[in-house]
Amino acid sequence: MNFFRRFAKAPRQHRIPPGRRIYAIGDIHGRADLLDQLLDAVGQDDAARPRADTELVFLGDLIDRGPDSAAVVRRVRELCRAGVARLLKGNHEEVFVNAAFGDARCARGVMGLGGVATLKSYGISEDQARNGSFDDLSRLISRRVPQDDIAFLDGAEDMIVIGDYLFVHAGIRPGVPLEEQKGNDLRWIRESFLKSGADHGLMVIHGHSITPDVEEMPNRIGVDTGAFFSGKLSAIGLEGAARWVVSVQGEAAEYQGDDTYSPSI
Repeated sequence: MNFFRRFAKAPRQHRIPPGRRIYAIGDIHGRADLLDQLLDAVGQDDAARPRADTELVFLGDLIDRGPDSAAVVRRVRELCRAGVARLLKGNHEEVFVNAAFGDARCARGVMGLGGVATLKSYGISEDQARNGSFDDLSRLISRRVPQDDIAFLDGAEDMIVIGDYLFVHAGIRPGVPLEEQKGNDLRWIRESFLKSGADHGLMVIHGHSITPDVEEMPNRIGVDTGAFFSGKLSAIGLEGAARWVVSVQGEAAEYQGDDTYSPSI
């Protein structure tokens, strides 16, 4: 048995295409202060390496919980429009956008997912948000949040494939081909993905599920380090077969949200 173990197949090396460098950034949740720090850190890291075609991939959940969601959205939108970044739609973006489009159930979800902080960043007080029905709140969001921001969040991608890597917000349904994956799973799935030991074909890089540090597993890499309360925002760098972590640590914060909303999945 030991003989066969010695000659077992080596773990697969996942690669980014030659000449490219990717930084995948975890859930920001309104922490514009940490985003600025991380972009500086990534810029310094990138400059210290040989020249490459560098791109940022934001794994979703730009908004809610933290104090400066509007500023985060503006900053990421600028980077995407400049052609140096791409954005995945997180579950928080999905709920917020649907609320802005008239879905009262999602307006309730905004209130249950730490969205009061987002509304405040757009000049909507908590009293205004709670003064009326969820239909009223939906209309308020549509009126007060810039349409450019809503359109930008709505236009975020479901998944991104670069080389041997698949980037999604939450994960994928194990055993389901990529072309048959449902948006609900891509943005909300948790336990059945996290506990799966299946080879997904591609290495999955995701946010959504918080760990103290970037979590590297044989079939997935989690990059959500709980910025909104831990003060730690992280990215994973990828080039060729190499991987490395860039993180910044700012002030921790106490989170007051209740997170009572979730769809049935």
